[in-house]
Amino acid sequence: PVFAGMKGSAIENFSCVIYNIFLMNCTWQAGRDAPADTQYFLYWQNSKDEEEMECELYIKDENCRNMGCIFQNVSIGIEKAYFLVNGSSKDSLIQFYDEYIDLYKIEILTAPLNVTAHCTRDPMSCIITWHPPLTSHVENTKCFQYEISIQNK
Repeated sequence: PVFAGMKGSAIENFSCVIYNIFLMNCTWQAGRDAPADTQYFLYWQNSKDEEEMECELYIKDENCRNMGCIFQNVSIGIEKAYFLVNGSSKDSLIQFYDEYIDLYKIEILTAPLNVTAHCTRDPMSCIITWHPPLTSHVENTKCFQYEISIQNK
């Protein structure tokens, strides 16, 4: 594909993470050959049915260049989300960067809720129960797997 813009001007190391159930943080680095005055803008679309939206809360570096974005009230749908970062400079055209991301793959899950353990001596056994973690998934929580690590004191 032919990309308009100066080679090496598109952002690099784009990455996003979802945390605290509904917050998403995306960051990137300036293209290594981008002019010093380059400013970047992030747009995203959670699904084909939703409108493309620009970041509302940019993370800026010491030169006031946008280097990331914090999103609030994110929900994880079934489709991949689309991200586009384009740039502008008075010196030259800046290449854009885009990527489709499965949001469930970048979510840092909270711990399971209400973990309880009931142990008896006779017979020596424990019943451990918990509720699924809170998540921004719109799908059901049956797909979660858990691992219990028991340390004998």
